[in-house]
Amino acid sequence: MNHTMPRHIQPLPFAQACENNQATIFAVLQTALQGSRHVLEIGSGTGQHSVYFAPRLPQLTWQTSDLTDNHPSIQAWHAAHAAPNLRAPLEFDLATSAWPTPAEQPGFDAVFTSNTCHIVAWPLVQRMFELVGAHLPVGGVFAIYGPFNYGGRFTSNSNQAFDAWLRQRDARSGLRDFEAVIALAEQHGMQLQLDEAMPANNRTLVFRKSLPQ
Repeated sequence: MNHTMPRHIQPLPFAQACENNQATIFAVLQTALQGSRHVLEIGSGTGQHSVYFAPRLPQLTWQTSDLTDNHPSIQAWHAAHAAPNLRAPLEFDLATSAWPTPAEQPGFDAVFTSNTCHIVAWPLVQRMFELVGAHLPVGGVFAIYGPFNYGGRFTSNSNQAFDAWLRQRDARSGLRDFEAVIALAEQHGMQLQLDEAMPANNRTLVFRKSLPQ
């Protein structure tokens, strides 16, 4: 019997890191987002995280977003793993886009982003925090997954090697200092609620909006 995939069926775009980390991230999100109703995911990438998280958080609406070039991948994952609370991606570019407007009201009361802070340039990290701080309501949640430095130092040899690889590819990218990220959040009215260790020397940071902007 020939088990070869038919030529007209294309495999879904796949990121192994998403497969590896989604269960441990979800363990944090299911508590952090238990009071949330409308989540914006910034930088949905392949779309794998959205199809994993949305059906496991049925009380909320999961809104994906990314650069337009990544939308076909996200849409393909949504087509293969549909969920009633999962929304098609909105166009969102940290360099140029305004805050995305959801179809449903009220607006977003939570934001999640994975592996963006070390990929985009620092001014775009700053703009992301500015936008999130300006648009989240008081009590809203901002959850971030990725690797960080602490006290200006790498937490592992693998993180140091990863940072070198990132900077060789794009000098504007690289692991961010935890303390700088905390200061940026506080500047925009958000306080750190949780700093949770994740596998492979990553962290999940959970902030809560405490001050009106």
